[in-house]
Amino acid sequence: MINTRTHGIIDYLMGLALILVPFLFNFGAVEPAALWVPVILGIVVLMTSLITKYELSVAKIIPMPIHIGADVVVGLLLAVSPWLFGFADQMWMPHVVLGALEIGVALTTQKHSAYDAHNGVGHAAHR
Repeated sequence: MINTRTHGIIDYLMGLALILVPFLFNFGAVEPAALWVPVILGIVVLMTSLITKYELSVAKIIPMPIHIGADVVVGLLLAVSPWLFGFADQMWMPHVVLGALEIGVALTTQKHSAYDAHNGVGHAAHR
């Protein structure tokens, strides 16, 4: 399992990648949605990361299980976006690969962070 600190590092890297890669590889030349879907989802990943109850956030608001669910939704939306927004005949591979990575990381991450353990959340809270 991926611990939540490592997940946080991956979150910030994925968020930045989703924002920068479409510009670096000119996804907008294919279709504006091919560029803007990953950019918007990258912003969502970064914002979610900043407010999750884990080691690398700024504000501890969102519980880790909800964060993981949001990551799965982001990954699914990214993966299906070429068909959903009609640019699959021109480009689909980066969206599917990055979406699958987002889902894979989410599904293999611990559900509770060290932050939770120190604050009585998770298993200790069910006494």
